[in-house]
This record gives sequence, C-alpha cells and structure tokens, in this order.
Amino acid sequence: METSLLLLLLLAPFAGFLFNVFLGKKVSRNVSGTIGTIAVAISFAVALNFFFQINNTKQPIQIDLFHWMTLGNFNVNFSFLLDQLSILWLLFVTGIGTLIHIYSISYMHDDENLHKFFAYLNLFIFFMITLVTGSNLLIMFIGWEGVGLCSYLLIGFWYKNQDYNDAAKKAFIMNRIGDLGFLIGIFTLGYLFSSVDFATIKTAVATGKSVDLGWLGFGTLCLFIGASGKSAQIPLYTWLPDAMAGPTPVSALIHAATMVTAGIFMITRLNFLFNLTPDIQMVIAIIGAVTSLVAALIALVQNDIKKVLAYSTVSQLGLMFLALGLGAYEIAVFHVITHAFFKACLFLGSGSVIHAMHGEQDMRKMGGLRKYMKVTYITFLIATLAISGIPIFAGFFSKDEILMVAFHENKALWVIASLASIMTAFYMFRLLYLTFFKEFRGTEEQKHHLHESPSLITFPLIILAILSTVGGFISFPGHSWLNEYLKPIFIGAREEHHLDGTTYMLMGIAVVGALIGIGIAYSNYIKKSQVPSEDSEITGFSKVLYNKFYVDEIYMAVIVKPIYAIASFSKNFIETALSGFIFGLGKVTNMVGTQGKVLQNGSVGFYLFAFVIGTASIIAYLFLAQ
Repeated sequence: METSLLLLLLLAPFAGFLFNVFLGKKVSRNVSGTIGTIAVAISFAVALNFFFQINNTKQPIQIDLFHWMTLGNFNVNFSFLLDQLSILWLLFVTGIGTLIHIYSISYMHDDENLHKFFAYLNLFIFFMITLVTGSNLLIMFIGWEGVGLCSYLLIGFWYKNQDYNDAAKKAFIMNRIGDLGFLIGIFTLGYLFSSVDFATIKTAVATGKSVDLGWLGFGTLCLFIGASGKSAQIPLYTWLPDAMAGPTPVSALIHAATMVTAGIFMITRLNFLFNLTPDIQMVIAIIGAVTSLVAALIALVQNDIKKVLAYSTVSQLGLMFLALGLGAYEIAVFHVITHAFFKACLFLGSGSVIHAMHGEQDMRKMGGLRKYMKVTYITFLIATLAISGIPIFAGFFSKDEILMVAFHENKALWVIASLASIMTAFYMFRLLYLTFFKEFRGTEEQKHHLHESPSLITFPLIILAILSTVGGFISFPGHSWLNEYLKPIFIGAREEHHLDGTTYMLMGIAVVGALIGIGIAYSNYIKKSQVPSEDSEITGFSKVLYNKFYVDEIYMAVIVKPIYAIASFSKNFIETALSGFIFGLGKVTNMVGTQGKVLQNGSVGFYLFAFVIGTASIIAYLFLAQ
C-alpha cells in the first residue's frame, strides 16, 4: 500500500507532464491546465495522507524499489525515505504548487504554448518530489539536476526574447558550477562512509564511527557550494534575480516552493555531518548573513516590482543559511515554510498587478491600484506585513527566532541580520506604496483597462494570505509544535529558547526596527509623494545599488570575457595554425601524388631501369651492412 501511494505521489505529476507533451495541443486550453493542476493536487492529497500517518506513528517510511548498483562494498538502492522532514517539504511543494497551477490556468490562458508550460510545471514538481524523498544522495542528485533543467526550460519559456534566453542560460550554467561542488561532496562522503544512504551515514555518526574530520570538512564545504548554487548565496546568487524573466507563476514556484529551498533541505537532511564541522558551519553563517545584507541593499532602489521581490528572496534565503550555520536547523525550516507562504503570495500578487497593467513591471508607472484591485491589494498587504516581521503574521515568528539565535550565538551576525530585516520592511513598503497608493502614474489607456484579476488568480492569493497570517503559529515561541515534530531528524537537538526578558527585548527590537523601516518608507512615498528617479538620473551610491554593485559586470570582465577570449584564440588557432598544418599535409600528399603520376608513364624500358637500380641498391646496402 505504501509503495503504491509513493508511486502515485511521484508519478501523478509525471503523468501530467506526459499528457501535456503528447496530448496537450490536441485538447482545449482549459483541459490542458486542469489535467496539470489535478496531477499536482493528487500528489498533495497523498502527501497529506503520509503526513497523518507519520504524525501518528512517529516512524519514518523507507521504500526500496530495487537494487541500483554495487561497486565493491559500495551499494546503492533505488529507494525513497518519507519522514518528518521530507513530508513537510512535500506539503508545501505540492500544496503551493497546486495553487500556482490554478493561478496559471487563468494567467497563461492566452499563451500559444500553454500545454508546454503546464508540462514543464508538472515536470518541475516531479523532480522536486524526487529530490526531497530520495533516501540517498544519488536519488537526491537526480531531483537536484532535474529541477535545474526545469528552471532552464521555464525561465526561458518565452524564448523569442533573447534576454530571457540569456537569463535561462545564466541560471543553468551558474547552477552547474554549484552542482560540481555537490557532486564532489557526494563522492567524498561515499569514500568516507562507503555509502551515500542518509540512514546509514546517520547511524555511523550516531554510533561514533571514526572519520577523518579533514576530509569530512572538505566534503561538507563542497556540499555547501552546491547549496549556494541552488539557493542563491554569494557568490552564486546572481542567477536568481534574473530568473524573474520567466512568467510570474514560474517566479513564484522557483522563489517560494521549489528550487531555492533545495539547498536548505540538503543541509538540514545532513545536519549530523555539518555539526561535526563547526568551521564550515561558521562559513555558512557568515555567507548567509552577508548575502542577506547585500541583497537587501540592492532591493532598496530597484524599480521593477518582480526584481524587488527577487532580491528579497535572496535576502531571506541568506537568513535561512544564517540559521543553518548557527545549528538552528529547525528554525531555518520554519522560515522556509513561512517564506513559502508570503513569497508565493507576493509573486502571484505582482503577477496580478502586471496582468492588470498589460505587462508593465516598473513601479514608477503604477500607483493607486488599491482602488481598482482590492483583493490583490489586501492579500499583498498581508504578505508584506508578514515578510516585514510585524506581529502576528507568519514572518514575525520565524524571522524573530533567527535573530534570537544569532543574538545568543554571534552578536555581529545578529547586527547584520537585524539591519537586513529593517531594510526588508523599508523596501517592501516602498513597493506597496509605489504600487497601490497615491495617484495612478501610468498611461490613460492602462488606466482605462485597470480591473481586478479573475477568480482563478485571486483565489490562490486569498489562501496564501491566510497562511501568511496564521502560518507562524506552528512554532509559537516557547511552545513549538514544529520543533517537537522535527526532533527525530536531528542528533542532539538544540534546547529551545523559552520566553524570558531577553526574548521579549529582542522581539521588541525587531518590531521597532521593522516599524522604523516602514515609517521611513511612509515618509518618503506617502507624505512626500516621492517617485524614484529615471534610470539616467540615478547618481552616487544609489547608482551602485541600482546596478547591483556591478557584480554582473565584474563576472563579465573577470570570468566571461576571458573565457570568450580563450575560445576565440582556440577558434583562430584551429582555423590558422592547426588548419594550415592539416591542409599543408594534404598539399604535400597531393604534390607527391602528382609527381608519382609522372613516373607511371607506361615505358617498359624505364621500369627495367628502375628495377636494376633498385636491386643494385639493395645488394649494396646488404654488402655494406656486413
């Protein structure tokens, strides 16, 4: 029964993919979208069933489908693991994935390749399910590479736009860099433990198996490089803001529920290994904190509504890695869940705005939309309050716990994370005020067509807004259901912080910081009615931020252009020197052949003369050799 349900969980979205690939063009658009949505909804229903089962029994479910490979004493089964961690990921991957599919039926209705879009979405969900349910690193790697492929297909879905193609290639190549690190990490763990199975490695660590900590540190560092690629941490983060090139449902799926959470999942899954390498943990914490701050700084001055949200995702992911690096894995998971709720709501809300604005994404050309789009505005406001860390919304609880852990473990990192959180409140309310408040700044034609989005778009927004409001209560300070639920995943789980004077003080500081950020945004964009300058008028440090610290330009100058130069040199070398040598050999051969033809003249006397000379030469050689 469990095997059948697992296969249904995996194969339902894959069946949706196959249907839309082979039959999607032959059926109506509504049928194509409905089949794709039902496929993911079935997986969500199966995930719910497994959740209730594991919540009751407290026992993980491991299902071995078949033996995969044997290399000496190294054995790998094609098997899947359903435990507390994988079930949590399955719930929000398939649950939010279903809402995004519903949204896409309306949002993408007029696209000529709708069936391809739903095929790629279904395949994305299939690979993400594979990633989180695999019982060993090789099965995880299949899903890991699969979501990378699907991100390429979806980011560049509108392939007639060359910029979108470039963004897709950038995401694919940058992830391959991280994936090489991940693969080396897998090989290292296979060498150290003669296994890549999670349960086997965890048992070896729990029983005190002696392991070379130097090699283990190298392995966990490589795994973190892989996580940095998938979850967009410095220096492999620049692909994620460009991923907004894809249709808005793709942005919501990548940024909220699937690909970017893979790195956090992998490190949490292998928490018992990272606990043995505290130096690598500190590297993770520092990079997470710095990523959070850098991305928040860049988001302060962006004017594209989706680009602000994209850098917000990078910043929030940085906070999650900060928690991972400080050993607070359960808190990182908590923020992953709440972030999935409010970031999906924000991206889908931005899509609703873009839909009403007929493709316009520049906030300088928006304004006053709350009068025309009340549902979109209210849900967007709720998600903005959540990401800004305002009580009682979901983001307040998860972000506050990260800051609390940072305060107790490393106050410098707490300061960095706190600054990033204050900036988050500012740039998110800047986005809200510029988009929904004051007077409309677009064209008269755009104003004439402003309207609320269809119910298939607003329904997911309402559900996500509700989750953004109440989702934080799964881990209420001092009494966390989530922490209790995840205890079996960790070896030596951290002691939970209880409510005390310090806790209330830190909560107060976080809330006051958020209110300061909101207040500055209100002063600038409501009281003073400021509108960001045109691109050509941006100067000073704002220009540096607007150009994202020129990181892309640095990568272009230091990495891309040298590679192009090497490729150009190689091309010219092949075309000149190497080609000249090869063609020269051909010319010599042709010349020899031409002269040879002259000797073959049909004269018997000449042939006898050549025979006599040749025979005499051989006799002379043999005589002299003696």
